[in-house]
Amino acid sequence: MESLFDRPQSGERAVLVHIEFPKEFDGEDLQEFEMLVDSAGAQRLGVLKGSRPAPNSRLFIGTGKVEELAGLVAEFEADLVIFNHSLNPSQERNLERELKCRVLDRTGLILDIFAQRARTHEGKLQVELAQLEHLSTRLVRGWTHLERQKGGIGLRGPGETQLETDRRLLRARVKYIQQRLQKVRKQRDQGRRARKRADVPTVSLVGYTNAGKSTLFNRLTASDVYAADQLFATLDPTLRRIDVSDLGPVILADTVGFIRHLPHKLVEAFRATLEESRESDFLLHVVDACSEEREDNIFQVNEVLHEIGADTVPFLMVYNKIDLMGDYAPRIERDDEGVPVAVWLSARTGAGMTELLQALNERLGKRMVEGTLCLAPELSAVRAHCYGLKAVQAESADEQGNALLDIRMPQKAWEQMVKRFELNRENLEQSLSGLRNSTHSE
Repeated sequence: MESLFDRPQSGERAVLVHIEFPKEFDGEDLQEFEMLVDSAGAQRLGVLKGSRPAPNSRLFIGTGKVEELAGLVAEFEADLVIFNHSLNPSQERNLERELKCRVLDRTGLILDIFAQRARTHEGKLQVELAQLEHLSTRLVRGWTHLERQKGGIGLRGPGETQLETDRRLLRARVKYIQQRLQKVRKQRDQGRRARKRADVPTVSLVGYTNAGKSTLFNRLTASDVYAADQLFATLDPTLRRIDVSDLGPVILADTVGFIRHLPHKLVEAFRATLEESRESDFLLHVVDACSEEREDNIFQVNEVLHEIGADTVPFLMVYNKIDLMGDYAPRIERDDEGVPVAVWLSARTGAGMTELLQALNERLGKRMVEGTLCLAPELSAVRAHCYGLKAVQAESADEQGNALLDIRMPQKAWEQMVKRFELNRENLEQSLSGLRNSTHSE
């Protein structure tokens, strides 16, 4: 049997392959593919383009294209060929045998980028899980020594081959990582429950990768989360607290960017992270307003949101990068009922931040209690509590020495105050002058 070549351990000089298929096949974008390759740090030497009615079952591309590709590999002395498509394990191995160099498909490329971007312990575990699950289908005949039985002093066993050993170790490692990530999921659930008890809404930034989510996150929170003009610059989720007028504290979450045909293994591995979006009270769908693929990118993000069960969460469209659109002023788009549905802004320059917060305030606005509260002198603790909530807008006194507080506070805070100080609701409400409930948005 012919021995397969040994895979080199390094190699960043790459020839790219992009094949067009009929409309019934989900195609990939060449420009996005090149950005992925650049984000991975590979050097693009050339691109082999072509078209086929359907993928070849053995080599994905035809034998003529394989010969042409082999010529490019030899001409450029490339040590890596990257396909802008998903290859099955046999196609990958057959191509490596023909080309005498490493072959990487789109999924493997994205996994490599994720591995470079992971910073936290959780992020590294998630990437490793996705890599191991991807590798598990590629152990067969990957290296010739994997098929040999172990032997030698101290290595003789029950006839287990190296391939079987690797599979067993891989399964054990996958099980271990899944258990660790389950603990992470429980910790996140505890944090979410605590925020819900405190009535602190969570707003998640979602969107296509490189849409400017991290730049917007930094602008709103005065943070220094890594942001760059590259795909998947942010991988690990980051949460920060901000204060919004009338709303009070809000938790803002920056999540991993989406991409067309995000590998299913990544969606599964990053489910604990992506749940931040699903369990949020509100989503800000950030869009690169200048992208030629804007509408398709929106569709791809909606597909991923549907896959993780976040498509029912209320959202606001945020069209970013208007500073690249010439003389374009920030604005709020509203529907027929006057409800904000989109905001046009520039996270880089800060233009439109006021409009964004205004729209967020209107969409998340709580039922507010407002009016003039008349408090007798013995209720000074209630007065202090109102000031502690920053609910007092003005204060005066009447002829009897009662404090007249012009208040505005959320309905829930009002209910909690009445319960805490054991106030007689009927008598207290009778002492209110012009108290009313107002709702910005249900």
